[in-house]
Amino acid sequence: MVIITGLGNPGLSYRKTRHNAGFQAVDRLAERIGVKFNKKGFSAVYGEGVIADERVLLVKPQTYMNNSGDAVQQILNYYKVPPEKLIVLYDDIDLPVGSMRVRQSGSAGTHNGMRSIIACIHSENFARVRIGIGKDETLMLADYVLKKPSKDDQKVLDEVFDHAADAALLIASGRLADAQSKYNKKHEANVSVSIDRP
Repeated sequence: MVIITGLGNPGLSYRKTRHNAGFQAVDRLAERIGVKFNKKGFSAVYGEGVIADERVLLVKPQTYMNNSGDAVQQILNYYKVPPEKLIVLYDDIDLPVGSMRVRQSGSAGTHNGMRSIIACIHSENFARVRIGIGKDETLMLADYVLKKPSKDDQKVLDEVFDHAADAALLIASGRLADAQSKYNKKHEANVSVSIDRP
């Protein structure tokens, strides 16, 4: 079994904010493979499907971002899934809007949701898809990530969400290197979109 988790905050007021990029990307993946988030438990909403003959759970923690690890830990423990079979999709202010990075493992960086997951499962050894949302030095971090993107940035992010979903499909299929080759290089050359200013 593979656990694919998108990070975000629950509730309509957060639905299309920058910080919910992980939720939006995992929603695209759910549409792609015909999964509905029709189950509640483990401090999350989730749905079950199949990718490349492998059973997968798509998960959206409902704990709010900073406690995302609570839900992830519960699910990994219940299904007896090792961290190596976890894939996390999330927003990253350290990447420009329009960029994306696929990584096999690593630290949490500046992301509190990732810090929570690593602290709860005691491992950095899981794949992640980082979705660039950029940053604005004139705004407090919380104000920036909890705002909705401009229309231009949203168009760019819509495309990146599709790429993130595709990358997760490749990783779940055992093709992480293919996902890195296809998307890391692609997005290194495609980061010219500027973030919106207030």
